[in-house]
Amino acid sequence: MQSGQTEIADNPRAYVRWVMHAAQLGDVDAQATLAQLLLDGRGVQKDPTLALSWFRIAARQRHPMAINMVGRCLENGWGCVIDLADAAQHYRQAADLGLDWGLYNYGQLLSRGRGVEQDLAAAYEQFRLAAAKGHAKSMNLLGRFHHEGVVVPKDVPLARQWYLRAAEAGDFRGQYNHAAELAQAGDEEQACVWLERALNTATPGFLEAAYPVLLASASSAIREMGLRYQQQSDTQ
Repeated sequence: MQSGQTEIADNPRAYVRWVMHAAQLGDVDAQATLAQLLLDGRGVQKDPTLALSWFRIAARQRHPMAINMVGRCLENGWGCVIDLADAAQHYRQAADLGLDWGLYNYGQLLSRGRGVEQDLAAAYEQFRLAAAKGHAKSMNLLGRFHHEGVVVPKDVPLARQWYLRAAEAGDFRGQYNHAAELAQAGDEEQACVWLERALNTATPGFLEAAYPVLLASASSAIREMGLRYQQQSDTQ
């Protein structure tokens, strides 16, 4: 989709017209792309209901990401009433087709018992399969399972390996956890490097929860970084 992102940046309306034409002709990838554009409001007026309709059209042709995105819409109420059980079914379909995001999203519902009966062992397996496909968020969650000894033996060195892999793959939670492990091991310099990467891409909700922890750190460098980022967010 890199070329598509360039095209929409250069001429968003023309790109949307091209995608819509291809979608109407039955191109399943274009249908899924059009749905995402409508959901995000990129180059076109945001319309979650119409987006869901196009996701469903592509999903009926077994497009893995479209199936996953129907699940996302159902989970979050985008263009529809929230239906967690139906969302779980769609995530499982996408997972069965081998989609890393389907595996991750289905694992999340299994781990929390949302729309399905809670099953941490099954959730772990979904995350393991997604991580094997390079899914960074799943790598971080495997780290948590091993760090806490949930459904697997507690293994902190293995957890650290997963945090590092997640961090290197770009997951901000993995970067944060990797930084925490480095700080605990006394490597303040590298901890600050990874912490800054995490703070630069983290969600507002994550940052809000992280600031009190950072400001209470035994490391003056980490405290200073936490204060600096908190002040920046307060002025935005």
